[in-house]
Amino acid sequence: MPTVSLARLPTPVHRLDRLSARLGLDLWAKRDDLTGLGLSGNKVRKLEHLFAEAEAAGADTVLTTGGIQSNHCRATAVAARQRGMRPILLLRGEDPGAPEGNLLLDRLLGADIHWCTPDQYRTSRNALLDELAAGVAREGGRPYVIPEGGSNAVGARGYLDAAAELASQAEPFDHHFVAVGSGGTLAGLAMSALPGRIHGIAVCDDQATFEARVRDIAREAGAPLPADWWVDDRYKGPAYSVATPAIWDDIRLAAREEGLLVDPCYTGKALHALCSEARAGRLSGRVLFWHTGGAFGLFGRGAEVVA
Repeated sequence: MPTVSLARLPTPVHRLDRLSARLGLDLWAKRDDLTGLGLSGNKVRKLEHLFAEAEAAGADTVLTTGGIQSNHCRATAVAARQRGMRPILLLRGEDPGAPEGNLLLDRLLGADIHWCTPDQYRTSRNALLDELAAGVAREGGRPYVIPEGGSNAVGARGYLDAAAELASQAEPFDHHFVAVGSGGTLAGLAMSALPGRIHGIAVCDDQATFEARVRDIAREAGAPLPADWWVDDRYKGPAYSVATPAIWDDIRLAAREEGLLVDPCYTGKALHALCSEARAGRLSGRVLFWHTGGAFGLFGRGAEVVA
């Protein structure tokens, strides 16, 4: 399938020597946080496919949705400006006034931002996006709607690509750890022939919700799920984007041992799950941490960082 070029690929794979020694593992990182600056993280692989479809349809406006600090919304806004399109974002929550982190970048990029309540987001975000798209069309624009996280059959192809890229870079791994926030990244990996067990670490919701979402994406793609995958919801913390003190401890550990910046919403929870499983003696062999970005999510969290 055609793509547009957005990400700096291939992303490197390297060994985390000091964390390996601490955890008694052969631990490596797939550095998808290095896909770019404004386009850092896993979302850009999905957007390469989604923007190709949008451009093929003649779109001049892209619309998507997420939380106030959504990495996906920020990456979509950056990609839209790079491709000469107008970005419209539907964000969950209330305008905080002075923006920080990803929201600051959304504002800097001139994204047209609309707000919805958590209840509206949970029950009717897709309908609200469709209403916004209809408004664009009435004004003579050509809208293209990207779902939350870019997680549909089109976007998930980005992680089929990533699995193939990894196979050309490194020997097989026994375990893979990846954060799951909307299901598309895990779905792409699960649709691949990737060897080893894939641990999808839920950052919100529960195991049943995400496993159903992965199966729905695969069904939409008309693809099987041959990889050994599952969703672990034991490390999501008290809420989306809320990290426990133990998660923050491992965020600091990664920074101080490896210079690795992980965030309290996604990658920090996935790394904490990996560390916890290793400390409990339930993990061994060659292990890959998929670093899917999110460093902008550290900004505005200073009180927690230094706690």
